[in-house]
Amino acid sequence: MNLSGKTVLITGASRGIGAEAARIFANAGANVALVARSSEAIAELAGEIGEQAIAIPCDIARYWEVSQAVEACIKTFGGLDILINNAGVIEPVAHMAEADPDAWGQVIDINLKGVFNGFRAALPGMLENGGGTVLTIGSGAAHGPVEAWSHYCSSKAGALMLTKMADKEYRNKGIRAISLSPGTVATQMQREIKASGINPVSQLDWSDHIPPEWVAKALLWLCSPEADEHMGGEIALRDEGIRKQVGLV
Repeated sequence: MNLSGKTVLITGASRGIGAEAARIFANAGANVALVARSSEAIAELAGEIGEQAIAIPCDIARYWEVSQAVEACIKTFGGLDILINNAGVIEPVAHMAEADPDAWGQVIDINLKGVFNGFRAALPGMLENGGGTVLTIGSGAAHGPVEAWSHYCSSKAGALMLTKMADKEYRNKGIRAISLSPGTVATQMQREIKASGINPVSQLDWSDHIPPEWVAKALLWLCSPEADEHMGGEIALRDEGIRKQVGLV
């Protein structure tokens, strides 16, 4: 794909899926706005990518920060065509009767409110310009309970509904909203899950996880007309048919 002249904003861009997506989208010609709380990491990645990239420190749980990040992106590159709602956390993993209420709420703030904040900040400009694409990193946890993940399952289920809502309200105005459930990915989050030792996911071998590059390639593919049939829904990289369509083997 050639995304020359297009601009993508990626949340959680400091590592893992977000960082790989930044590299792959930049290689496809896009301008990339790197958003994360870790200012040093995104500054280093922006330096690696070059003039196509800008680093914007931001806490996505705070709407005003996300709004300013979108404004900075548009001021720098002249617009925003693609938003990737990637930022997410899973710690602290805990059973409901033992979970710290404040820490539980912070996961909701990032994983659910952060996704809403992204939609809310990006949609007005996209609608004004005739459309855009919003991709959200989903999870199988949105569809069924996983022990000690009440915060994560709830937030991912809510984030999927936000994708469906954006499609319901704005598909006819040019908005392409799609969720991508990657399965288990070899990132820092999987190390945290492994360390918890609580549920079957924590027992998986590291070789069971797919590389973050696969997810980044799938995100790029989702920006193509080939993925239009999936608008308003969620695709799973566990699906061999989807992997073939994306070109992953």
